[in-house]
Amino acid sequence: MKAVASWRSEDRHDAPCSFALNMEDHVLERQLLLPIRQKDAWEFFSTPLNLARITPPYMGFEIMSEGAHLPIHSGMLIRYRVRPLIGIPLGWTTEIRNVDRPFGFTDVQLKGPFAKWEHHHRFIGTPQGIRIEDRVVYRLPFGPIGRLVHRALVRNRLEAIFDHRERTLRAIFAVE
Repeated sequence: MKAVASWRSEDRHDAPCSFALNMEDHVLERQLLLPIRQKDAWEFFSTPLNLARITPPYMGFEIMSEGAHLPIHSGMLIRYRVRPLIGIPLGWTTEIRNVDRPFGFTDVQLKGPFAKWEHHHRFIGTPQGIRIEDRVVYRLPFGPIGRLVHRALVRNRLEAIFDHRERTLRAIFAVE
């Protein structure tokens, strides 16, 4: 099964009408079918250290938190350092929420490069294996400037990161 990617933007007009305050959420959705068991999917994706294995090397991804070898739990905080642009290090802290073992969880950015980042991970059993569903709802800071940067750079970069992730997962789990 080929990974399915879809992008959409959802306008949010919760703030008063102001060009600078009108923020836009973006949504990235991906699906990947792996011929593995529910237990294997959960063990892999619920171990924070494995995130480094599926992140492109050019991101300079480092987990800074102690205990990253332990399985996730609701309320767990994970600190990372990434270098997404020209090697400049950025701190990123996420909180794990809504853990529903072995079916899914959400990581929410508390500190980092996005104005909003919520990554929903779902693991759904099928006769062929586990369908991994990712849904990322994110927003860039800086209003209109953030929207321009999204179109010019961020959207393509996120697509490339998830493409790398798919290729790596297929290699790890020996999917042709």
